[in-house]
Amino acid sequence: MPAFPFTAIVAQEEMKRALLIAAVDPSVGGVLVFGDRGTGKSTAIRALAALLPKIRAVVDCPYSCAPESSAAECPHCARGRGKSHLIPVPVVDLPLGATEDRVVGALDLERALTRGEKAFEPGLLARANRGFLYIDEVNLLEDHLVDLLLDVAASGVNTVEREGLSLRHPARFVLVGSGNPEEGELRPQLLDRFGLACEVTTPTDIATRIEVVRRRDAYERDRDGFCAAHAKAEKALQKTILSARERLDAVTVPDTALEDAARLCLALGTDGLRGELTLMRTARALAALDGAEAVTTAHLRQVAPSALRHRLRRNPLDESGSTARVARAVEEVLGAG
Repeated sequence: MPAFPFTAIVAQEEMKRALLIAAVDPSVGGVLVFGDRGTGKSTAIRALAALLPKIRAVVDCPYSCAPESSAAECPHCARGRGKSHLIPVPVVDLPLGATEDRVVGALDLERALTRGEKAFEPGLLARANRGFLYIDEVNLLEDHLVDLLLDVAASGVNTVEREGLSLRHPARFVLVGSGNPEEGELRPQLLDRFGLACEVTTPTDIATRIEVVRRRDAYERDRDGFCAAHAKAEKALQKTILSARERLDAVTVPDTALEDAARLCLALGTDGLRGELTLMRTARALAALDGAEAVTTAHLRQVAPSALRHRLRRNPLDESGSTARVARAVEEVLGAG
């Protein structure tokens, strides 16, 4: 069943921009999307994965290893590699009720009982390697799974020690979470691991609402025809992403841009230097998408809310929300756009 085209999504520009940036440079650290139900969060994530070009992976490798990667990192490829083939970019859903065994992997009980062999059955983290791990209602995720994800997200390696098994395998993925803030807050440790945080809202103007309903209805009635009508735009955006990846390393970040990023983070009182790093990487990826040779103040201004709104300390003397505080600081430090 074809996914809803990314280029057919109406409005929600900040969310779409953040997902494209993560597709160009996964080192930005993933994307968190918070907002009302029914605002296209999961649709956009699946649409992006369908838009991305296929990746080359070793045949039969449960971790989708690239042929050029180090075989020593993978317990499957270390035993020898065969042919490679093209596969879609993995998009793996992590259900809220998933057990730890299902997430990290466990002993293959069937082989243990029938053959007496200790064999590893890969989990969701293995399937997500080189792709996206998507968690809907991430703010409701159980604490022990949050701790597990923090370790893997930081190292890019999943370590399994259980039932007599001791194994490490690659688990590098773009973490994408969505949720409704009314249902609970996200743990600060996990919140800090997301590079970008976006807010989505239900459209309030009649024209936008009508267009959303019209496109969704057209897609449901004739999915193949609707996707065919947007195929040209999808192909063009795919080329833009590929070109941005190729030119990313060539995009320069002038000292003036670094100074602006530092001044902005100081004005907002963000903890540590992760804010500056994310702001720089995000602005560089956006510049690559724009075809620019260097990061400009305009790029910083566009990505500052997504990169910084979730890194602010609570200020009991300031009742305005984090988005408003970032917008105010951007205007004071970078000037009006």
